Amino acid sequence: MTQPLQFVAPEELARANFYGLIARLFYAAPDQQLISELLRAPAIEGDGALASGWRDMVEASRNAFPVALENEHTELFVGTGKAEVTPYLSHYVNEYSTGNPLVALRQQLAEWGIGRREEVPEYEDHIAGVCEVMRFAIAVQQRAAEEQRDFFERFVYRGATRLCDAVNASQNARFYRQVARFAHAFFEIEKAAFDMAG
Repeated sequence: MTQPLQFVAPEELARANFYGLIARLFYAAPDQQLISELLRAPAIEGDGALASGWRDMVEASRNAFPVALENEHTELFVGTGKAEVTPYLSHYVNEYSTGNPLVALRQQLAEWGIGRREEVPEYEDHIAGVCEVMRFAIAVQQRAAEEQRDFFERFVYRGATRLCDAVNASQNARFYRQVARFAHAFFEIEKAAFDMAG
């Protein structure tokens, strides 16, 4: 018997797409195709932090060169020896955690049937990884709001917002300062929405 088709509500698809975009931007510098897509994307209406963060990020894309963005991404998140800003979220929550956040994250991913591919060198707590899990939970697995909220609270919010703060504080962040502002605003909206939903 075939399973009935399940459709994702437009607002849920928008959330998933934002998580996917943030994951992509933090995983690697945008190439020319992604820059072009950002420039063609519709504006986010309003005067809030998300709308202004989006406008500033798109504006920063307007005169961006992929090679310069790649150099900035490498300088910030890869570095030689040690990255200036670590993209691994456990770094930002270890001092507040009684257990190992990476172990807990791996256990949660296993429960959801998600695992890291062998060819991927990054650990599961990379910001791109946890954002991709949120995208997958919303758009593919269509997990209940309570499950999404629990994952967001346990593995995304604290680490991701502190990562964004670290990027904002960097003297070497130019384009990525705008990415961090946009991402931070999005995470705050998610937090407020989950809080309101109870």
